[in-house]
Amino acid sequence: MAPYHIRKYQESDRKWVVRLLSQGMAEHIPATFWQLLKLPRTLILLLGGPLALLLVSGSWLLALMFSLSLLPALWFLAKKPWMDYVDTVLRTDMSDITKSYLSEPDSCFWVAESEEKVVGMVGALPVDDPTLKEKRLQLFHLSVDSEHRCQGIAKALIRTVLQFARDQDCSAVVLDTSNIQLTALSLYQSMGFQKTGQSFSCMWARLVAHITIHFIYRLPSSQAGGL
Repeated sequence: MAPYHIRKYQESDRKWVVRLLSQGMAEHIPATFWQLLKLPRTLILLLGGPLALLLVSGSWLLALMFSLSLLPALWFLAKKPWMDYVDTVLRTDMSDITKSYLSEPDSCFWVAESEEKVVGMVGALPVDDPTLKEKRLQLFHLSVDSEHRCQGIAKALIRTVLQFARDQDCSAVVLDTSNIQLTALSLYQSMGFQKTGQSFSCMWARLVAHITIHFIYRLPSSQAGGL
């Protein structure tokens, strides 16, 4: 296990964090595809479509071609929410990480470095919601390179955010993940995050049953002693 350390983001890290973001999101496409295949409406389409075509046309070849043509279309549906997310992020907060995360004292972006390579990242921004009666921090873009997982890097990055939130006198840390990201769900729950709700981020997410799950970690003043 190679040693690692966590530090603040530098501009020279950009190629590494963009790679982590893109590869991390792409990893979820196969799981989304298989989930899509298991949906009742997809099974009806895969089985009922060719059967109906066979009954109408009498051609087994046409029915088979119809079935095979559906698979690329389903893969596209599984891929689109993740690629749209990457595109949106690279046009918004990660278009200029220094400006978005390091220009104010109540936000930050960290990387985990090992052997002169960035192998993990996480960001934190204050929650901008005037209706809230408490100060909250939101965790963004937690990702660890696939070759450096199971080394405690993700937990260390989360603890870094939680300690930063304490230092900022926040009452809670919130984050969003998805039902596809089973490892992340287990990790957050094991560290004390509690589910507060769920939603669909867009029409495409609804089509593939890609559910956004909202979590919160409470930081009452009585816990100010550390993790």
